[in-house]
Amino acid sequence: MQTPSPDSSSTTPTHSPQDKKKPKSKAKPWIITGSCVAAIAAAYFGGAAYVSSQVPANASIAGVNIGSMNKDQARSELEREVLPLAEKDIDVTVNGEKYTLDPAKAGLALNVDETINDLTSYEINPVELYERLTGDVHVDPAVDVDQEKLSTQLEALAKKANAEVTEGAIEFKDGTAKLTKPVDGVALKADEAASLITDEWEIAGPALTLPADVTKPKISAESLQAFYDKDIKALLKDDVTLSSDKKKATISVETIVAAASYTPKDGAPAITLDDKKLYKAATKNSDLSSTAENAKIVLKDGKPSIVKSSKGVSLETEGLGAKVLAATADKKRTATVEMTETEAEFTTADAKKLGIKEPIVTFSTPYPASDKVRTKNLYAGSARVNGDIIKPGERFSLLEALGPITVANGYFSSGVVESGFSTEAVGGGLSQISTQMYNVGFLAGYDDITHKPHSRWFERYPAGREATLWEGQIDMIWENNTPYGVMIQAWVSGDKVNTRLWSTKYWDVSQKSSGKYNLTNPETKYNPAEKCVSESGGKKGFSIDITRYRETFDGSKKLPAETKSWTYSPWHKIVCGEKPKD
Repeated sequence: MQTPSPDSSSTTPTHSPQDKKKPKSKAKPWIITGSCVAAIAAAYFGGAAYVSSQVPANASIAGVNIGSMNKDQARSELEREVLPLAEKDIDVTVNGEKYTLDPAKAGLALNVDETINDLTSYEINPVELYERLTGDVHVDPAVDVDQEKLSTQLEALAKKANAEVTEGAIEFKDGTAKLTKPVDGVALKADEAASLITDEWEIAGPALTLPADVTKPKISAESLQAFYDKDIKALLKDDVTLSSDKKKATISVETIVAAASYTPKDGAPAITLDDKKLYKAATKNSDLSSTAENAKIVLKDGKPSIVKSSKGVSLETEGLGAKVLAATADKKRTATVEMTETEAEFTTADAKKLGIKEPIVTFSTPYPASDKVRTKNLYAGSARVNGDIIKPGERFSLLEALGPITVANGYFSSGVVESGFSTEAVGGGLSQISTQMYNVGFLAGYDDITHKPHSRWFERYPAGREATLWEGQIDMIWENNTPYGVMIQAWVSGDKVNTRLWSTKYWDVSQKSSGKYNLTNPETKYNPAEKCVSESGGKKGFSIDITRYRETFDGSKKLPAETKSWTYSPWHKIVCGEKPKD
């Protein structure tokens, strides 16, 4: 029998113990790789979870660094440092103007929890994780917005910020010029502003520019200021000289200012000077004064008479303002003017038109002729108002007509009533002129502007229809409310003070008195004044009402009834000195 050799072919292979272990050694690298991957993944995701649980490095909100903090630390820092910043006023601008909004009232608040959650959300992106660990992270904090509150605050802001477009102006007064800057028309776009604040508000960030519709004035502030600096300052620099041949007159800065007005033209600033105002100033007591003679109304033979006007040579009025204005821009500040033939300012026709032709009121009151000094004041006062003419619409002021009430002006010290006591003052007795003028105005139907009756009644005057006078304190004024002029005629004769008005009859006047009522008894009063005047007293005080009715003579106009009431004090017994102690 043949034994097979070792290298003979056989259908049954034989294996060594080492050969049986080879399949296991082929599977081991995959297991190791898988394990490594699993380990690395676990480490990566675990690290990602840790990194995500921390606030990113270098992260800050409103300048407060909260980087690398955990949630609790970050929350504590936000509540301590950032919340107070979020509660401060928000700076906003509307058309360049600065305003503030209260975040609480505007419904704006930092949401700390949501902000922390956003910063610590789980992240596996390696780039993001790398930036969290190493980079500067831009943080947009979570903000809660109450849109209704925000809208309400923007409506309130609009009331402050909104404005109608207003053109600038230059006001001339008291020798100076004042510039008022123009104002843009502004209309806050509230809805757009709310969206902008919601999207862009940064805690402790820069001011927010809120959207608005803006309407610019026709003349900008810059243009107006440049005009003021050049033209207006030149206008106010010095006087201007008017020259006509050898005749000259000076127009002062004050006069120029009084004649100036700001009158923009074609979208550019401009000023004009009033021809007539300059003419009036230039022709007042100067070489350029008119040689024309005005008509006059004078009292002649006890009645008004017209002295006719006459033509003459006068300063050319038209274009005078433009010439003076041009001169203010010239170093010489001189304007060449012309003299032309002219009518008088107040012509004979003007005088006739006033209708001063007939007596319409005459009023008289008795006076104590024995008081010689007081009588002098009555003469002086009557002379002051005699011949005065009050044109339609003008007012007659007695203090202006009489003043100043001084010794130098022809008045004397005489008896007056002050604070209920008799004493003396310069012009004593002029209250009788006041009573005269009040009554003629009352009876003529003129409007009573101001008057004050005496504190106690004097029998020489109609009760309730009289007036006192005290320089600087009490005036008597009425207004000529008719289409005609009125001339005053006043004189003292015999034992009466008389006043007559010359005009054309216009008002039919009647009056009704209530009679005396609420009578009060006199008392004993003590007057410690050095110039005390003792009085026996005895007359009772009372109240009285006077009603006036006015209707035109042709019946075309009727005014409402007018009632004036007054209460007179009693004539107390006056004892000079201090009141005795009980």
